[in-house]
Amino acid sequence: MPASTAPQSSYDVAIIGAGVVGCAIARRLTLDGARVVVLEKALDVLDGASKGNSAILHTGFDAPPGSLEQACIAAGYGEYLQIAKALGLPVLRTGAMVLAWTPEQEEQLPALIEKAHLNGVEDVAPLTRAQILEREPHLSPQVRAGFEIPGEYLIDPWASAHAYILQALANGAELFRGTEVLAGVYEDGWRLKTTGGPVAAAHVVNCAGLYGDLVDDRLLGEKSFTIRPRKGQFLVFDKAASDLVSTTILPVPTKTTKGVVVCRTVFGNVLVGPTAEDQESRTDASTDREALERLRRKGIEMLPELSDCEVTTAYAGLRPACEKQDYQIAHHSARSYVTVGAIRSTGLSSALGIARHVAGLLQLSRDALADPAIPLVDRLSDYHPRDWQEKDNGGIVCHCELVTRREIERVLSGPMPPATLQGLKRRTRAMMGRCQGFYCTAEIAEITGDRLQVPIGHDDA
Repeated sequence: MPASTAPQSSYDVAIIGAGVVGCAIARRLTLDGARVVVLEKALDVLDGASKGNSAILHTGFDAPPGSLEQACIAAGYGEYLQIAKALGLPVLRTGAMVLAWTPEQEEQLPALIEKAHLNGVEDVAPLTRAQILEREPHLSPQVRAGFEIPGEYLIDPWASAHAYILQALANGAELFRGTEVLAGVYEDGWRLKTTGGPVAAAHVVNCAGLYGDLVDDRLLGEKSFTIRPRKGQFLVFDKAASDLVSTTILPVPTKTTKGVVVCRTVFGNVLVGPTAEDQESRTDASTDREALERLRRKGIEMLPELSDCEVTTAYAGLRPACEKQDYQIAHHSARSYVTVGAIRSTGLSSALGIARHVAGLLQLSRDALADPAIPLVDRLSDYHPRDWQEKDNGGIVCHCELVTRREIERVLSGPMPPATLQGLKRRTRAMMGRCQGFYCTAEIAEITGDRLQVPIGHDDA
């Protein structure tokens, strides 16, 4: 899947952007029988907004009732649970609790429960302070009340998207990375000018995430929303902290953010975050000490024993928010073009639902694949069987995350090999543990050799 070889033939659909939503739409349309090409300007998939999130499969209990976002989350949540086993995706049902820490927050709980029921999440139920502390004895006794959402899950955010695009590729789709769409003309079909050469497609779906408004402007000559990136910084505590909490701890949300979450990850760590910082830059995903210290203090307020736990790392993600509250998905039928924009923090949960919604808008009238190929991704969860437990795995290379040589070799020789070290990390978790690669970088550099487009040691963040 070369990044520089130009796609030459014509496609039913060209999808711009290989984040989780673009990957999900590629899978859906391919399974529906369409000939699909995915064009990604970065060297690897998931290199934009999709590379940093909280890795939770949400029920959508708190989405605005009647919104497109809520409908897509509900549909995506349901389909994810239907296909996860077949695709080898780990899911860990932990449930969640929304907790009130002040009298003002406590007053909001009944309305939030009512909203959840309106959204069809009917098992949401109130909890007393005593019930909360009985379930989570390490929580601060300052908690006042809350409610439970039993159907929330932890998932692997990168394996999910990789599974979507790999199934699309296994069934005939094509992916071109390092291929930016520069311009396009619609004349009974699209002719796109890209950095990898011309592409012809009957339809275009814009899933460009943080650049969605700019791509609309570039191809349609107009845009109906403006992306206002919202940075979310996260702290990752060492795996020992996972003994302190079993469910996902959510705050009472505000109009602009779901607030700071404390949760385990499917990789065995504890996550605290995100912040919610509006900014102009579409690329600045840096972290800063002051914000991270606030997050740490906030986490300790809720879970005091976190003060004794080490922080493994920190990261930040950029959410493609805009000035409007709902997703911006629009079918420009006269030009065979669909905008899929402003998919904020709920995109991981809603991606499969968005894909079905877009397929419904396009109405391509193809014959769905009768027996599609179903490739498997490596399961990297700490709560499920792993390759290091199997024979002939080549030995453990990354001892912090228990990543084997066979897992690394498998993705390097697979149908979508990583182009960068960050891409390798997302596929294997190598170098993402406690030592952050201090002990395994040399061996991983030996294994990867010259197979990464950006050699180890060069900045590819």
